[in-house]
Amino acid sequence: MSRYLTKSRFKIALSCPTKLFYTGKTSYANSMADNDFLSMLADGGFQVGELGKILHPGGHEIVSKNNAEALAETAEWMRRDEVELFEPAFAVDGCLVRVDILVKRGMSIEVIEVKAKSFDSNEPGFEGKRGGIASGMLPYLQDVAFQKHVVSRALPGHTVTASLLLADKSRKATVNSLNQMFKVQRNGRSTRVIVKPEAHALTEQDSVLSKISVDHLVNQLLSDTFEFPGGAEPLPQLIEQWGRAYAQDERIEPVIGSHCGGCEFHADLEDPLRSGFHECWMQATGWTKEAFPEHTVLDIWNFRGKQRLIEEGKLRLSQINEDDIRLKDGDADGLSHSERQWMQIAGLSAEHQARGFYLDDQGLLTEMARWVYPYHLIDFETAALALPVYKGRRPYEQVAFQFSHHVMEADGSVRHEDEFLLTKPGEFPNYAFVRALRAALCKDEGTVFRWSHHENSILNAIKQQLREDEAPPADTPELIEFIDSITKTGGRAMVDLADVARRRYFHPYTQGSCSIKKVLPSVMRSSAFLAQRYSQSTYGNDGPAGIPSHNFNNMVWWSERDGEVQDPYKLLTQQDYGIPQAAINQGGAATTAYMLLQFEDMPDEHRAELNAALLRYCELDTLAMVMILQAWRDWSSATGARQASI
Repeated sequence: MSRYLTKSRFKIALSCPTKLFYTGKTSYANSMADNDFLSMLADGGFQVGELGKILHPGGHEIVSKNNAEALAETAEWMRRDEVELFEPAFAVDGCLVRVDILVKRGMSIEVIEVKAKSFDSNEPGFEGKRGGIASGMLPYLQDVAFQKHVVSRALPGHTVTASLLLADKSRKATVNSLNQMFKVQRNGRSTRVIVKPEAHALTEQDSVLSKISVDHLVNQLLSDTFEFPGGAEPLPQLIEQWGRAYAQDERIEPVIGSHCGGCEFHADLEDPLRSGFHECWMQATGWTKEAFPEHTVLDIWNFRGKQRLIEEGKLRLSQINEDDIRLKDGDADGLSHSERQWMQIAGLSAEHQARGFYLDDQGLLTEMARWVYPYHLIDFETAALALPVYKGRRPYEQVAFQFSHHVMEADGSVRHEDEFLLTKPGEFPNYAFVRALRAALCKDEGTVFRWSHHENSILNAIKQQLREDEAPPADTPELIEFIDSITKTGGRAMVDLADVARRRYFHPYTQGSCSIKKVLPSVMRSSAFLAQRYSQSTYGNDGPAGIPSHNFNNMVWWSERDGEVQDPYKLLTQQDYGIPQAAINQGGAATTAYMLLQFEDMPDEHRAELNAALLRYCELDTLAMVMILQAWRDWSSATGARQASI
């Protein structure tokens, strides 16, 4: 049988069984085609898998990717009374698994799934406080439950147990450069990990991985009824049904719901690739391609009642009323969540339609009156890797390797003032990062701005590292004092511009989102000030009207193509150093870039180009904050001037 339900396809079916029909077919759009690779690269999934093998030095790997060959080789090795295997293959009832690590001792078999997922072995947290399995661990347990079911069916008479081998946050790395011992390389669609010779000397004590038996939880999953879009049945029955459907390439009838909002098989109807999402919804609703609405209930921002409305038959935005979203008036502090949602559903009120967006001018002016010039706009790039780069660090400890800093003066002048980037292999950057940030911000008492909570969280994580460090730097008190001054309740606590956007600004283009990647293009579309200021090559220009920049020369940020204002993030030069088809124009790619830069044998020219791409991306993040503030200030100041003249 050539078509098997594998564990990756099983995981897809758990979210929606109909997706099995779309997966693997090049005629359908699939936004996850490269995301799985990027995710495993960024969080260390490939490296953790190899470290797991190191901990079983007597193991044999089944290397063939051909199913028939792998099954035959596995069967031959399983004739032995005792054996440890990596990636052995087992198939039954249309299902096939490649087990990460399998340990056979007579008639007893242990299936070990190796994941980069973190846990604390002192407090595993697999079970929720109110009983049942914790939602954060459920996908991993379902994964290993599928494997146990298939192996048990393939090897009747054996006792099969299930374990997970995970990154343990209670453990510290005992060696330097643990991460760099496992270099990830990709050639087309295939990936391999080059393991340095010194890695084979690692012992269980050197590892930051811990194994935990989850057999009782897996048995619970295999005996309980599992709810999925379209029904509820015992998991073993679903595995057999889905395996049969996939083997025969049968399309399971779709059941639409809120789960459709995250469908990876989604494309615009005009795209050449087929859209599984639209096919499901057209089959379920009877809509034609021409009658398909531009937006559905799935598009409502930050709304938890989507499933309820879909079950009530309210699918189009035009069908939804104020009671459906439980509309609540905002308070003195700005828009409520439901007001933002209602603007997205009903459109702008008459008084805001002329502008094309909503801006709480008076509220914004009140907030601006509390801000102190010069404005300091900062953005961080960070990484949290499963295998620590540095001795004494735990899995997924935060590493702050970069910041950008723009300054805006009261007269409106702007400059890219400072930047920090430390990607030298093996050098822990966090304390140097805080020192550089302190030096950049402590020249005056101007207001400091961030976008969302990330910067606050990172600084607090570094403060905790300073406190727990066995050999803290001499300036620890000064660094902690600085962190306290600009976080949370500090006297100079950072202003969160994402929160300001949520309460004071709404543009239809954002669809309610307050992501800077949505807000910046929206203000670029509407601001005459930005069009005039950035349609000229003034950014990175040393002339009298220029804006000083560290990484751009004579850059034009405002431009049109086919009548549409271009998104500045899409103007960044594309790079490809192990990051398939992706520019460094979003944070996940920046994290991946940092991980790649930790490998010492990267060619110098690639290292320089990748560092330069990181610098450009981070600078654009703080420039984006500048542009948004400039547009808001221009609009609200004009309104304030009109009010003053009345």
